[in-house]
Amino acid sequence: MLYLINKMDLPLSQGQISQFVLEENYMDFFLLQETLLDISESGHLERNHENNAVRYVLTELGKTTLDYFAKRIPKNIMDKIDEYVLNNKKSLKKDYEVIASYFYDQNSKEYNVKLGAYDDNTTIMEIALSVVTKDQARYICDNWKNNINSLYLNILNELISSVETDDSDNK
Repeated sequence: MLYLINKMDLPLSQGQISQFVLEENYMDFFLLQETLLDISESGHLERNHENNAVRYVLTELGKTTLDYFAKRIPKNIMDKIDEYVLNNKKSLKKDYEVIASYFYDQNSKEYNVKLGAYDDNTTIMEIALSVVTKDQARYICDNWKNNINSLYLNILNELISSVETDDSDNK
């Protein structure tokens, strides 16, 4: 698992790790859960909470341990992991680059929604808004994730057209 997370070079969710490990029959579901917990608690992986999900990132201790044990990983397993990373990194990175999350604010009695689109370390667009109900927040998040391209273009076009209209009014 350390080798997979290191090669992917992205924070991976439990589901993303499970997909590879279970497809290749390296361990069963329960052993996978136990192992993720053990290597997180031992400080080899850091658990980051984002977008209502937990993502795992290799720590310095995890990198040191991987460097020490990498020679003991069978070549055929390393090759499978390398192939998996090559074939799946782009789609996993896409999942990571679009965020949509919400939380309830006790003070305002509203749900705060944060939406974002990122390309590598560049922020493409971020939107923060408040809505009254949890259903609205959930709908907005789902809509953002499922329609990011069209929503981004529509918002950008609206912002640009409004500037162009204002400019022509001033002439």
